[in-house]
Amino acid sequence: METFVARQPIFDRREKIFAYELLFRQDKQNSYNSVNGDRATEDVILNCFLSIGMNMLTGGKRGFINFTENSLKSQIAYSLPKEHLVIEVLETVEPDQDIIFACKQLKEAGYLIVLDDFVFEPRFWPLIDLADIIKVDFLSTDVHERRNIIKRIGSRKIKFLAEKVETRADFEQACQMGYSYFQGYYFCKPVVISGKRIPLLKHNLLRLMGKINTPEVDFEIIDTLIKGDVSLSYNLLKFINSSVFGFKSKINSIKQALVLLGMSEVRKWASIIILQNIGDDKPNELIVNSIVRATFGEALASKTIFKEQASNIFLMGMFSLIDAFLDRPLSDVLAELPLTNEVKRALLGEDNQIRAILDLILAYEKGDWVNFSVYAERVNINETDVPDLYLQALISANRFTA
Repeated sequence: METFVARQPIFDRREKIFAYELLFRQDKQNSYNSVNGDRATEDVILNCFLSIGMNMLTGGKRGFINFTENSLKSQIAYSLPKEHLVIEVLETVEPDQDIIFACKQLKEAGYLIVLDDFVFEPRFWPLIDLADIIKVDFLSTDVHERRNIIKRIGSRKIKFLAEKVETRADFEQACQMGYSYFQGYYFCKPVVISGKRIPLLKHNLLRLMGKINTPEVDFEIIDTLIKGDVSLSYNLLKFINSSVFGFKSKINSIKQALVLLGMSEVRKWASIIILQNIGDDKPNELIVNSIVRATFGEALASKTIFKEQASNIFLMGMFSLIDAFLDRPLSDVLAELPLTNEVKRALLGEDNQIRAILDLILAYEKGDWVNFSVYAERVNINETDVPDLYLQALISANRFTA
């Protein structure tokens, strides 16, 4: 299935590209055709950061994405890199206390805040104080309004973006007035770009993956995320009550399940759920092999000096085939996943500490016994212990997928 995003460049005063606005498109028709703003925001985020990839869309530049009231409150932005994402607050968003708080948190986390299609009203002052950029629609405003907005607000450290610049005269006028950025048909119409759709990967999974891989994990946030998604809640309770754990009494509380599992096991569970969702059009063996690598790597780590790194090594194995799931270059996919830099570098082939475990796994899979012996010695593990560990990994993989 194809997925679509339109992008329109945003220029600076030297007419160099500063960023791109990324816009919802349902098909190759270059027009907005969604009646659900929340869904449009979610689709743009998933399509930009997973299906197509930000590198392909923006070439390393920032991407402006429209955020509705609900998407601001949902915290979906926190699972995305602040270096690439710009939060564009739609003009329909009411600046109530919850919105002001959400924007303040995003600002403090390092995200740029943009106010879209801005028309001044005193009730917008709290948002103005948080804004980095204000967009002014040159089609719907006259010369007086365009100039007056800058005069009224320009004393703050805010830059202004002239939107819907249709002619050279519009551009020159905006420059004279003090606008810093420019966007419109004078420069370029939006261009639709397509990629492969990931059918079932929802934004809650992205947010969950981001939250469980932060240095200081907040159980309350994770509990709220899982409770807010029927599918995640069902899967977690089914998992915790399965024969894998064998608890005597039934576990009915999400929070209790999280405590009993511990964060290491929650990371495993979430990783498996993600792979199962994005791999639903792939052979089941691809999922099984990923889980085998993950559990095998974790078992190897427990027998070596990498015991403290077992959780990261599990994730390294789990996502070692992610490029095959998505049919995209591994480097592009990893740039968008909330994994540690050490795991990413190991997966890309850098000879860091935990990469030795992955090399050992790959050598064992291929029956490359010469290199297997080299890596076994390097990680200081007895070669005779490895077959049993691999067998246990196979058994665990079958239990997980069941």
